[in-house]
Amino acid sequence: MSQPVFVGIDVAKDTVEVVCSDASSQSFTNNEAGHAKVLRWLARKSVALLVLEATGGYEQACAVALAAAGLPVSVLNPRQARDFARAMGRLAKTDRIDASVLAEFAAVLHARGHQPRALASVEQRELVALVARRRQLVVMLVSERQRLAVAHARARPSIEAVIELLLKQLADIDDDLKRTLKDRHADLSALLQSVKGVGPTTTSTLIAELPELGSLTRKQITN
Repeated sequence: MSQPVFVGIDVAKDTVEVVCSDASSQSFTNNEAGHAKVLRWLARKSVALLVLEATGGYEQACAVALAAAGLPVSVLNPRQARDFARAMGRLAKTDRIDASVLAEFAAVLHARGHQPRALASVEQRELVALVARRRQLVVMLVSERQRLAVAHARARPSIEAVIELLLKQLADIDDDLKRTLKDRHADLSALLQSVKGVGPTTTSTLIAELPELGSLTRKQITN
């Protein structure tokens, strides 16, 4: 029986650096064709856990492609990876070194019984984008209202016009979120909103940020 292999992947805008615990490594392009080559390269290995670091969204397509192929994939917070690298005394920074550290981290996580979280589906990623945009609009709206409170009379019309535009954009996003919940997540949305005080905005945020919601057992939830 072949030994389990732990894989670390460092993802940049254009490249995917893959390092395995069996000392093999390879570089690929960060696009659909490159992800397919990663899958073919890993197909010959008994992958026990594959770890990527969240890199501002560059990792999403690669992680989804790997998970869709049935590989055990975990996307980690960058802070976790940095803390592990520091603890291991691995302070040098190259894509290959980073991937190597992630492969070591994958082995440690696996030994501790780590179970990969479900990755966001295409529908959930759409929801994530809408929820993120809504947050951005709210932040901008708060800022403009604060400016309005202390603005000179000559500046007030401009600020008021921006506030009106932001309110319109916010209303459009809220309508889009409601349609998305109805069209893509109707059952889970209805269940969540059956709880008093939980509305479309909270429901959208929960579904977007907890892709495993509705699929975990009670035992998994308590772990």
